[in-house]
Amino acid sequence: MTPARIGLDRAGTGLATAPLLAFQAAHAAARDAVHAALPADFGARIAGRPTIAVHSRAPDRATYLRRPDLGRQLTPESRAALAAHRGEVALVLADGLSATGVAAHGPALAEAIVRRLSGRSWAPVVVARQARVALGDDIGAALCAALVIVLIGERPGLSAADSIGAYLTLHPRVGRNDAERNCVSNIRPDGLAIAQAADQIAGLAKAAFALGETGVRLKPGGIGAIAG
Repeated sequence: MTPARIGLDRAGTGLATAPLLAFQAAHAAARDAVHAALPADFGARIAGRPTIAVHSRAPDRATYLRRPDLGRQLTPESRAALAAHRGEVALVLADGLSATGVAAHGPALAEAIVRRLSGRSWAPVVVARQARVALGDDIGAALCAALVIVLIGERPGLSAADSIGAYLTLHPRVGRNDAERNCVSNIRPDGLAIAQAADQIAGLAKAAFALGETGVRLKPGGIGAIAG
């Protein structure tokens, strides 16, 4: 009924061979996902739109894992590449801690979101490497976007190495904090399905525009502010 590792077969005082091997395989998949990179040709076009490739100030994966702060900042070259583009909504596909998940499910999720938010002005889709969630603030500000939606690989667990999280921030700018965002997480085939996730993300985006903010005051199920 659940992927949780409970009630496993045992052999004496240790795990039986099959669950032990399954655990080791899951652990290896999680480690591989953390160190994986997006394919070099990933996302020439996503959701029928051209893409722009950007990079954080973390020059490589080892630095990215040691220095989260660098993953939240664009390189000057990347910021310059965005300067000529504008859009009301910015959509970012970021490798995060599971490029595996973004490569597998990101384009389909992006397409589903764009379909549900037709009528909005979209900036080119941004593909971000060595990216943390807050890199979306820098990207959104560079694009003069009213709303940024970051689809990013989530930290792998022992039951999910390919999960995506979606983070929405209204009026993105450098310095925004996590209380000013909304998140939809565990987006993957064995978790929250892409169609259901896209419905939730589009609903949050519409509610954010109606309320004029994202974050703790935006109810996931509506546009009202939380009392108090």
